[in-house]
Amino acid sequence: MNRMCEHCEEAMPIMDRAHAKTCSPRCRKALSRAKARNPLPDELTTRDRWVRRSAAKVPLTTVGMVASSTDPRTWSTYKDAAASAVGVGLGFVLSDEDDVVCLDLDQCLNPLIGRLAPWAAAIVRDAGAAYVEVSPSGDGLRIWGRATVRQGRKLRRPDGTAVEIYGTGRYIAMTGRRHGSSPSILADVSTLVSSLMA
Repeated sequence: MNRMCEHCEEAMPIMDRAHAKTCSPRCRKALSRAKARNPLPDELTTRDRWVRRSAAKVPLTTVGMVASSTDPRTWSTYKDAAASAVGVGLGFVLSDEDDVVCLDLDQCLNPLIGRLAPWAAAIVRDAGAAYVEVSPSGDGLRIWGRATVRQGRKLRRPDGTAVEIYGTGRYIAMTGRRHGSSPSILADVSTLVSSLMA
């Protein structure tokens, strides 16, 4: 079976290198530009667990019906969800099919100056090389990584803020607004998750 160019989706040349992802220098440059505009990790965009979302954070299908975080028939590919104009943005569904998890840090970022609360800065530091994005509210962060989390938890902090940890049966509203210089990968955050849930 012929491999396809990741940019134009045409068949790769017969003499291409085994590791090549594009069919030409032009497609390679275009793919690179597209990745710069879309910082989302490949580990997320290659999974068919995308939905659209309303302004009230209700998950929607690409045609505008209500989607479910537990019904794969209502999910779509990243490409189809990103191309849809339904709702106000995208969402990703966490499933027990894998170990993708999300840590949701509430009210930890001053959106005017971009300063992170010390408690949240410590969690981001301990997450290591994980993808971190700003939440839709602009004052929270979402840390994406890999760990085993079967039962989500909301951990209240003494100051009233919270850290939520989810691994299955939830959808998370996505913004694609990378925080700082976080990489576009899902790092192992098992140790961090264990310490927070202890």
